[in-house]
Amino acid sequence: MNIEEATALAEAEIEEAKPLYKQVNNERLEFSSADYDQAVIDLANSKMYEANEKWSQDRAENYPSMVEFVEAYTEKEILTESAKWDAYVEKYNQVRTDFPKPS
Repeated sequence: MNIEEATALAEAEIEEAKPLYKQVNNERLEFSSADYDQAVIDLANSKMYEANEKWSQDRAENYPSMVEFVEAYTEKEILTESAKWDAYVEKYNQVRTDFPKPS
């Protein structure tokens, strides 16, 4: 997704949500033109992040731990036991499938 696409989606979403309000000194005020412009920018940036970068964070949070890697690798190399290694590889590949890199 590029910035133009994200902005178009954000503009449509903000337009559909109108009117939007803010709370200032215990007073409920409708967004000003500048507030709406900033809301579009913020939402577009959020959409860009979700589309282009969030996959990386999701992968990092879901990959098997380094402890799992070390245990599996050690058992495979020293003990020639591959059960933990095979499970590690399967879990690792599942994360890559669940959170694909955008093309």
